[in-house]
Amino acid sequence: MYFIYGSTEVNYLKNKDPILGQVIDKVGHIDRAVDTDLFSSVVHHIVGQQISTKAQATIWQRMKVGFEKIDPEVISAADISQLQSFGMTFRKAEYIRDFADKVQSGEFDLASLNHMPDDEAIKKLTSLKGIGVWTAEMILLFCMQRPDIFSFDDLAIQRGLRMIYHHRKIDRKLFEKCRRRFSPYGSVASLYIWAVAGGAIPNMRDYAPKRK
Repeated sequence: MYFIYGSTEVNYLKNKDPILGQVIDKVGHIDRAVDTDLFSSVVHHIVGQQISTKAQATIWQRMKVGFEKIDPEVISAADISQLQSFGMTFRKAEYIRDFADKVQSGEFDLASLNHMPDDEAIKKLTSLKGIGVWTAEMILLFCMQRPDIFSFDDLAIQRGLRMIYHHRKIDRKLFEKCRRRFSPYGSVASLYIWAVAGGAIPNMRDYAPKRK
């Protein structure tokens, strides 16, 4: 399943920002996979923190092979050492077990997130061990498909903005200006800015000052 968007979001962004509109035209429609299972999405994102996408995919595949399914009951019953055996750190294994235990006991109500505005859902997610603001934002975007997620803490977003608008640095004031312009479709803007940061358009470069 892919993040759902169409002409409404695209036309809004193109009308609001002709420069981003040119990017949208060049890149075309983006099929970005989402994981609609909220529990497994949180676990997946904890696994992927501060490691490469390839390493995350390897560990995740091992977990899917090792467990019949990735749900609170199964993870809560697993030993920390078993979770570590898939290739994650002891700390991440602890975070994942703690999360599963809280969901299993009812201390953390996952379903309640669906009825919260973005800021409240982020606050609730960041109350969990191992979940920071950026991770919470990615869960809202790639699992819950919230339409207006635009993350200042995402380095690829900052890189893409520098490349598109020829800025040397993206500070909070400049970022907020972009966020307001893209709202209420910040998530779709994020998809295109990530694409640019990943090299989707040849000859676009990063204008950040070179380190000496």
